[in-house]
Amino acid sequence: MTTETEDPERAISDRLAAGDLDGAITRAIRTLGPELYGFLRAIHRDPDEADEVFSRFIEAWWRSLVGRELHCSHRTWAYAVARRTSLDHRRVERRHAARFAPWPETDKIAEVAVAVRTQTALHLQTAKKSRFAELRASLPEEDQALLMLRVDRGLPWNDLVLVLAEDGDAPDSPEAIRKESARLRKRFQVLKEKLQAMAKEAGLVPDDGDK
Repeated sequence: MTTETEDPERAISDRLAAGDLDGAITRAIRTLGPELYGFLRAIHRDPDEADEVFSRFIEAWWRSLVGRELHCSHRTWAYAVARRTSLDHRRVERRHAARFAPWPETDKIAEVAVAVRTQTALHLQTAKKSRFAELRASLPEEDQALLMLRVDRGLPWNDLVLVLAEDGDAPDSPEAIRKESARLRKRFQVLKEKLQAMAKEAGLVPDDGDK
């Protein structure tokens, strides 16, 4: 029997191994849901749209765990599913309902998902935004995702290769992963330099010439 104080990765895996899919996704939502909802809220600024994408993500996450052997952490996989759900939502513009069969959502799962979404939204609304965060928010969505997942969430580079892969087409050979990881590192460095220049222009950090 698992408890809420146990390591979430192990708790989720143990419940999946025991065939308790509802228990596994409930545990996953409770432990990982807040940061994943925050990630989606940062991408989808409209609260209603973010809520819809989060709901779709929970369904996609639930479905993705059926019979799947993960080769990464549950946290990394969740971000990969969330990212792809977000991209799919933008492509189909909310016309997804007719294409999906109803999923066996239980009251317990729905209750946990709503609670996580509501509590995290309240936190995000009351948190004071910094000028630097506003600058970052002005970047393209792809750049925001890279910065958030690397800086705020601390995902390793190899995990970022999986999460940021378009349409799930992630490289699977060590050499391909290494090359894509190197590309993301270079892109990340360019973004940092761009943000630094924007911050200087906005007067948030001293210009080298002012020293």
